[in-house]
Amino acid sequence: MYAGLKQKVLLLSVAAAILLQACAPDGAGAEQNSDALTWGTWGSYGRYEKFLELLNDTYPEMELEFISYTGGNITGYSWAQMRADDIPDIFITSQILDEELAKERLADLSGYDFINDFPVSVLDQVSVDGGIYLLPTSYSMYGIYYNKTLMEENGWEIPSDFAELETLCGEIREQGLIPGVLGTQLTGGPFSTVFNLAKTDWLTTPEGVEWERDFLSGDVLAEGMWEHTMDYVKRYMDIGMFETDPEDRNNPDLILDYLGQRKSVFCTAVQTVNITELPDTGDELGLMPFISEDGSKNIYMYSPTFYFGISSRLTEPGNEKKLENAVKLLSLMYSPEGQATFIDETTPCVMSPVRSIDVMEDSMIYDAQQALRDGRAFQMTYAGWEHILADIGQVYKEWFRRENGVDGSQCIVRMDELQQSYLRSSGELDFCESTEDFSLEETGKLVGKALGSAAGTDAVMIPLGGFHEGAVELRQGITGKLYKGKINTDVVSMIMPSYDGEYVVMTMTGAEAKELAGAGFDVAGDGNPFPYLLITKGDMELKDDVVYQVAFLMQGYTEETAEKYSAQVCQGSLRSFLHTWLEEQKSVSANGNPWK
Repeated sequence: MYAGLKQKVLLLSVAAAILLQACAPDGAGAEQNSDALTWGTWGSYGRYEKFLELLNDTYPEMELEFISYTGGNITGYSWAQMRADDIPDIFITSQILDEELAKERLADLSGYDFINDFPVSVLDQVSVDGGIYLLPTSYSMYGIYYNKTLMEENGWEIPSDFAELETLCGEIREQGLIPGVLGTQLTGGPFSTVFNLAKTDWLTTPEGVEWERDFLSGDVLAEGMWEHTMDYVKRYMDIGMFETDPEDRNNPDLILDYLGQRKSVFCTAVQTVNITELPDTGDELGLMPFISEDGSKNIYMYSPTFYFGISSRLTEPGNEKKLENAVKLLSLMYSPEGQATFIDETTPCVMSPVRSIDVMEDSMIYDAQQALRDGRAFQMTYAGWEHILADIGQVYKEWFRRENGVDGSQCIVRMDELQQSYLRSSGELDFCESTEDFSLEETGKLVGKALGSAAGTDAVMIPLGGFHEGAVELRQGITGKLYKGKINTDVVSMIMPSYDGEYVVMTMTGAEAKELAGAGFDVAGDGNPFPYLLITKGDMELKDDVVYQVAFLMQGYTEETAEKYSAQVCQGSLRSFLHTWLEEQKSVSANGNPWK
């Protein structure tokens, strides 16, 4: 922690968790009558550390309270908090999933001075009925990577339209090289590749925006709209731009091997790199746009690293000081000094959204920055497609890899089948319901009951998360709360810890179990443990001299504890256990659903 900044650390012990729930929704656990701003770290404290150092130097009197979440669905959980009106004062998310909800829960930032440094093209992307509620901190820029040195040595220039690209690829093949390689290990890569080419044509037009909205709601089909795009993708394939790696390696390996070893000139990869020079040859790396058919719409894609907003609570009477501090914080964040804490030499494909931060003309993303400001850059498709994105990407992957006889027409058919199937089953996706908002402790008990029931043990020991001095966050325990409403697999992922796949059973007496629960989980070995929650079958009181079987979450214990109590590692997914148990319960409440 920084000595000058009064950063109150939010320690989510059992007692504190009960207190925080009593205060909700007044600031996601914020102390009432406190000027301290709450800030959700989302397990990514290191991303903000340089900015927080700057904040400390600039406003040493400002107080922050950190709320830690390290669960399995950061974006989903941030919006679950918003639906429950339980967001921190400084709201952070990676996607704008619900514009109307953002308008309801967040302060309108359009009247503050720092907004004036954003280009109109950026503000148009985030505007909701004329208001601005979430602003990006930085953009990861995407296009097609290429070996710039190899291009220059051969006198090749970036093509301006498809005809020039086709000619260039022919010259590349004559040199015995592969024109371009496509990353397919993750299905999101093929999905984005096809959609990005659609955006060079019709998908970013008013007609395309309307089609996407109607397709996701089930009112229209892909058939009749996507045929030209699939033909254009096939033309890229035919000229050798989308060759695939036989070993299906990850994108960083493809760039280093194919571009670094001069096997290929281009590489289409949804990947931001931390290099501008290929290590083995010293060749310079470049980034070019997706080339449209006639050259009138050569585009780059972008993805916001994070969006920031301010809770609308701070605009209410009595919160004037907190609002003043929140505006100071965002003003500093979007200043040149603040932006420099997010972007440095290790982030050559990341750019600032504000106008006052320019990149050099020889920068890898110089053209991408101009494209963003000119409206020739578009956001990567994700929101609304989450449930079928991976499956559609898998079909595209089979097409690119020439597997199972898949072609462009079959891809269109599968798009329609997958979306219609999802919409038909959407009512069946919810398998349980929470009748009320849970505290962190109550959520931990719920997870403990599911684990104990599946493991057949007498008790369960679960760490509860929080944020500790030294920026220590807990990834092996429960850090997300269950909120009132329908429960599906997304909700399960929100309250899950980061680790899954096995659990441990230890043998100890009742006295030893209670002593361990009292001592807590010292994951960092710094004498500052996270609290353990001890859940017993039937809420029985453990007898001191009786031996019990106690289940622990994966990695939710120290090596010393494992050795002392003869830990037995068992294979089994907590996610599956929790899903099955919740499905059996049908509905859950904080004080119900006994573990029998």
